[in-house]
Amino acid sequence: MEKSDKSIHNICIAKIKRSTLKPYDFKWTKFYETDSKNLFKNYPFELDNEELVICSTVINSENFSILTTRKLITLENGNLFSGNLMNAKDKFYGEFKSKKEALTFGSAELENGAILKYFIETGTASMVMIQGVRTAISIQDTRAENVKKATEIINNKLQ
Repeated sequence: MEKSDKSIHNICIAKIKRSTLKPYDFKWTKFYETDSKNLFKNYPFELDNEELVICSTVINSENFSILTTRKLITLENGNLFSGNLMNAKDKFYGEFKSKKEALTFGSAELENGAILKYFIETGTASMVMIQGVRTAISIQDTRAENVKKATEIINNKLQ
């Protein structure tokens, strides 16, 4: 059975909270326990009706990464990149334990092979984006596997 956006959101938020030390008052990074689409209504992207924002690292209006229940969005120096999480792979987290640098990049490999970078605030805050992306991708993988299995079952019955 396919998970709803609300279910994906709840699972990701629970994982983020289990993995991140309190207090959650980070400089650039936040996670959103309730529907927060209105916070991003003036941003240069659109969300589907049921799509929910899970977490974000927002440095300024030209540099941010936002994870939703369906995609990962990054604006780096004014250039917008986004990708669907279905069949994506979690790749790299940068120097997220760095004490010298305030930010690093993580990356995900999209289904088409493209690499999508995303901002990670280093230190304790890093767990928000890392665990959010990791969990959202693993849920999408499960969805894709279930669709594939269902298709195989149907095809076998039709033969």
